[in-house]
Amino acid sequence: MAIDPIELTRQLVNIESTTYHEGLAGAFLHEYLTAQRYAVERMAVEQPAHTTPGCGQDERFNLYAALPGVTPDVVLSTHMDTVPPFFGCTEDDEFLYGRGTCDAKGIIAAQVAAADRLRESGVKVGLLFVVGEERDSAGAKVANDNPRGSRFLINGEPTDNRLALASKGALRVEIRAKGRMAHSAYPELGESAIDKLVAALNDVLAMPLPVEPEIGPSTLNIGLISGGRAPNVIADKAEAHLLVRLVAPSDDIRQAILETVGDRADVEFSLDLPFVRMRKVGDLPTMIAKFTTDIPSLTAWGEPFLLGPGSIHVAHTPDEKIAKKELLEAVELYVQLAEDLSRS
Repeated sequence: MAIDPIELTRQLVNIESTTYHEGLAGAFLHEYLTAQRYAVERMAVEQPAHTTPGCGQDERFNLYAALPGVTPDVVLSTHMDTVPPFFGCTEDDEFLYGRGTCDAKGIIAAQVAAADRLRESGVKVGLLFVVGEERDSAGAKVANDNPRGSRFLINGEPTDNRLALASKGALRVEIRAKGRMAHSAYPELGESAIDKLVAALNDVLAMPLPVEPEIGPSTLNIGLISGGRAPNVIADKAEAHLLVRLVAPSDDIRQAILETVGDRADVEFSLDLPFVRMRKVGDLPTMIAKFTTDIPSLTAWGEPFLLGPGSIHVAHTPDEKIAKKELLEAVELYVQLAEDLSRS
């Protein structure tokens, strides 16, 4: 029987797999794909040393699946992890709702269903499902050290079933200021880390950022900020975490941030993923992805393409959902794209 991507999405969404806790979803898919006659391999991925409470206990691994002895021409890939918080699957006539419905468990289901049809038609196809995409692409980096000879990689993220011609990169910046504590009634006896950080951030926000006419502007977001001890204490420490969406190599932005912050704080660049351009194939509708994917960390898996059902606008929100019709359409699009690539 043909694989039902809607039912498979329901099953996957009801398994919690927030980043660092992907083991149960991986075990389910391992068993599911083995039952579909694939040779399934686990690629162990280390838990980070410092992470959220409870992490470090769970097994983490990528999954790679192909027919026994087959070197794939095309690999369909996406990620098993989701952002928190977990909430299970509900539905109505039109949509499935729940964490991961579009980012990216519905995509997993559509790719599994597409691979089933592709192998029956003689296309040499593989499946690669990784962990950690929502944090640091840890799973993709492990997979990149273990390629399987594919010529093409079709990565899945919510693109409204349009083929992406480019995706922005990401530069994560951590800025930490140091000061000297004192009684707030006598600020001259201390040195406020918060004052230094706020001044530095104000100048960083005023920096001009690169614009790429075909992709759009780079953008900068201050996502986290913390510091200080109490309202009546001059702050001895403060920090902020920023994310820059890149449309150009990061070198110039790195240098500009360092010069702008100067000696007011320490700057660390904890993630740097480049922007990626991709080519059009056939008459598939196209788009520009303003987000970052695992593609920069999967360079050994072949020429990349980016395509998937669902809207990025509801990913990471309490309203995450995917249209059942769009899931079924995605299966057709994955089959079409993979067949076109395998003939090239």
